[in-house]
Amino acid sequence: MIIHSFDPDSKAIITPASLFGEQNKICDIAIATFSREIYSAVLERYPNEQISEIRAANRIRPVHLLTVDEKMKVGFYLSEIGSAMAGTDVIEVNWKTGANKFILFGSAGALDKEATTGKYVIPTAAYRDEGMSYHYAPPSDYISIPKADDLERFFSKNHLPFVKGKVWTTDALYMETRELVRRRKADGCIAVEMELAGVQAVCNYSKRN
Repeated sequence: MIIHSFDPDSKAIITPASLFGEQNKICDIAIATFSREIYSAVLERYPNEQISEIRAANRIRPVHLLTVDEKMKVGFYLSEIGSAMAGTDVIEVNWKTGANKFILFGSAGALDKEATTGKYVIPTAAYRDEGMSYHYAPPSDYISIPKADDLERFFSKNHLPFVKGKVWTTDALYMETRELVRRRKADGCIAVEMELAGVQAVCNYSKRN
């Protein structure tokens, strides 16, 4: 069963080191978007160079180094969709760039339109209705988002409209049934997306090791 998938005490067969060699140290921060339009706009706005790439059987995606305000160097890439691939991207970009602080952003489906319309959603916890997180954290219904309060302070300081709340992470886009939506709304989830639980579990696990 999936609740028995977390195995932190034995060694992984495939590791970033076995695939890519020694870890690089190029930047401390990496930002990823799930939007190809935002991705293109950022590359047009900021000076950048390609520093690496994320390879898969079906395509290759570049990893860029942005120069922000003429001095800050930030890794930047277009993330894959879904917890498994987005989480794997974080692992590989960390290894290839040295970045240990990640910011991922994109769109989500609204479960509470009254609360979310016209606002950014700052997630406080993600309901784990996917598979990736169960390999990187002990089983539980939710995984908390420890940087939610930091984001709240940033959004408040910059006078950006936002709402905080729980979200539902699911990889099954076409099985978001009316009954499951009802359950998640009843539990207090205000949005639904496909990556957060898995990515947060990966980040938590990387700090553990």
